[in-house]
Amino acid sequence: MADVLPLVEARLCGALGEPDARAAVTFLGTDRIEVLRFTEGDLVRYATLGMSGRPMADPTAVLVDPVEGPRAELVLSLRRGTGADTGKVLRPLAVLAASPQVEGVVVAPGASLDVGEPLWPGAPFSSVLVAESGGLVEDLELDAPAGPVRFLPLLPMTPNEAAWKRVHGAQALQERWLTQGTDLRDPARASVSLA
Repeated sequence: MADVLPLVEARLCGALGEPDARAAVTFLGTDRIEVLRFTEGDLVRYATLGMSGRPMADPTAVLVDPVEGPRAELVLSLRRGTGADTGKVLRPLAVLAASPQVEGVVVAPGASLDVGEPLWPGAPFSSVLVAESGGLVEDLELDAPAGPVRFLPLLPMTPNEAAWKRVHGAQALQERWLTQGTDLRDPARASVSLA
């Protein structure tokens, strides 16, 4: 279903405007993953394109259905003008988007994804929390039996937040961020108080 990707790109552009940059990464044995950059005012958004070309499959499944199954793309929103070199997040984002093909994971809301190194040079984050879709970019319905493409926001987590989330859960961490007024788009923010 390679024809899914033009529909996905059209949905991204309809919600975020025209991308002002794009980069492509291909990992051995995987489909090409592009990362599109959209800028609006003091925000920059990075969205993957290519992850939804195939449905994600349960790694324990004996047979993988080429049509049915969850599909997703990832969206990361950051504030510009902080001095952080967030442009280098393209490769880590492509790595995360390739993880369903490489590692057989199903990326879903509430999951933690870790790249094992800072998301960009000097970033206090090496992992992200996958949030619920449907806010910034509406889900893209596909013809049955294919499931919809979900555009999943990524929320950067500090190592302390990621450890706390493993114990208390995604919902508890999101409530902690909310009650403390955490700016999750700040690429240089400190860890939220977890005491």
